[in-house]
Amino acid sequence: MNGVQRRFTVVAAVAAAALIWTVSVALPSDSEVVAEPLVVSSPYRYQRDQLIRNQTLSHLFARHNVIGQELLQLLGQADGLEPRRVRPGMVFEFRYLTGDSIPNSVTYRVDQDRFVKLDRDGLGVWIGSSIEVDWSFSTVRVVGEINSSLWVAMDRAVGDSLLPRRERDKLIHALTDDIYGWVIDFYRDIWEGDEFRIVFERLESSEGDIRFGRVLAAEVETRGNKKSAFVITDQRGRNAYYDSDGLSLRRTFLINPVPFSGRISSNFSRSRFHPILRVRRPHLGMDIAARTNAEIRATADGVVESAGRDGGYGRAVVIQHAAGVETRYAHMSRIERGIGPGTRVVQGQRIGFVGMSGLATAPHLHYEFIKNGRHLDPRRLNVGDGTPVPESMLGEFERVSSEFRALLEGRNVVLRPPL
Repeated sequence: MNGVQRRFTVVAAVAAAALIWTVSVALPSDSEVVAEPLVVSSPYRYQRDQLIRNQTLSHLFARHNVIGQELLQLLGQADGLEPRRVRPGMVFEFRYLTGDSIPNSVTYRVDQDRFVKLDRDGLGVWIGSSIEVDWSFSTVRVVGEINSSLWVAMDRAVGDSLLPRRERDKLIHALTDDIYGWVIDFYRDIWEGDEFRIVFERLESSEGDIRFGRVLAAEVETRGNKKSAFVITDQRGRNAYYDSDGLSLRRTFLINPVPFSGRISSNFSRSRFHPILRVRRPHLGMDIAARTNAEIRATADGVVESAGRDGGYGRAVVIQHAAGVETRYAHMSRIERGIGPGTRVVQGQRIGFVGMSGLATAPHLHYEFIKNGRHLDPRRLNVGDGTPVPESMLGEFERVSSEFRALLEGRNVVLRPPL
């Protein structure tokens, strides 16, 4: 070892000894050296994407590097996701491990009650599972006065904070078609100043969605007469509505074959000026103006007598009912598939769609009611009385109707579950 090497070795030894002494003095003998903690904000990143019009699921997943056989295997696990039926705007949430280019999880909503989650394991295999959406119920009471139309009055009474527009429309149709569709003609019977009180179920999901459940009770004033409705679950598990006397609101015939939305554009008349033929002639039915392709329903159980082209009626369906009654539905855009001579239909069943075939100047349904060969005004029929609550359900009806009546009056009631 030469002199330079010896000097370097001595200097290094001294420096090492000094460092050991410094550490031993600065730290107690039982202390540990602790590094600053490493903070990781999240191991994942999330990205939302949606199906674009004129693109397929292949395009969507290709944007996230899921292609080929892996995509086919993923779709095989994707419950409720049929490639040919997926609509534009459907939203998917992709989850990535930080730094990865292929997602390890995909979540999408199938319907109001369920999500599907697809997870990718370490071998690149996708496994699907369902996630149920939790819904909570609340009871809402609204009161309103009709000054211009039921739609405007309901918007004012309910509002977006209680139900969004689409769900509010469901409430209106439940009221006009499913509850009072046999006993109140909402085109003719409602006057300015008429009032309504409604108690309904409102549902809110764990995802923040709001929807309409069902009407529990209602009271609608028409021309000074009040008609009440209370729900009870019938023996087939359906919602059945009865008035305060315990009589069903259902009758043999619905008043209107088109769900409430349009307007009466022409009434029954023995002499009306025809807008196309420009002559006066009988108009032996009523015309309901509605949007093209609005549903047309059979107003009662019966058997289809004819279905197809019928001169000035255009596309039309004639149904034979009991007691010598037949009904005619005309000017359809198209007839429901499967509806033809001899077909048995039930009340409320869709038989076709509103149009303007035949002698018509705008989309509407021409509806006729004929008994023993004589045309009657469909809006002035004697609907008779409803059937009473079944004796086996009478006690339950008396209990729930008492509770619902208190709710309609604004009194606090704790609803008990049905027996």
